[in-house]
Amino acid sequence: MKTKVKPNEAIELKSQLARALADYDNLRKRTEAEKGIWLKFAKQELLIKLLPILDTLEVAQKHLGDKGLEIAVNQFRDALKEEGVIEIEAGKFDESLHEAIDTSTGGTEGDVAEVVAKGYKFNDGTVIRHAKVKVYKGENKDE
Repeated sequence: MKTKVKPNEAIELKSQLARALADYDNLRKRTEAEKGIWLKFAKQELLIKLLPILDTLEVAQKHLGDKGLEIAVNQFRDALKEEGVIEIEAGKFDESLHEAIDTSTGGTEGDVAEVVAKGYKFNDGTVIRHAKVKVYKGENKDE
């Protein structure tokens, strides 16, 4: 025995189905966005652990001048670039990118005088590790 669906019921059922499909699509989009956030967080946590290794390799390369080590350091840097990681530039001091660990005289106030430890960020601007820098300060004439 077939049950007849009234026209109003059919419209209501179609409306409920459309809402359910829209809810499902929104859930799928939200889940994908959250997955992306978690992947970026995991990548960032791994990079925080790997960057000191790169620092050590660069210092060793600077002192040894070994060609094989130079190749390894360049491969490491290339891998970071492929993952969207870029080195933070020195330039003008920016507290969102730099951590001032000392001051220096002789340059333009507010400019980075020296990079003590390199900093890195993702292409989107998210800082992985702040650059540790020395910053020029102005001469104090009252001293």
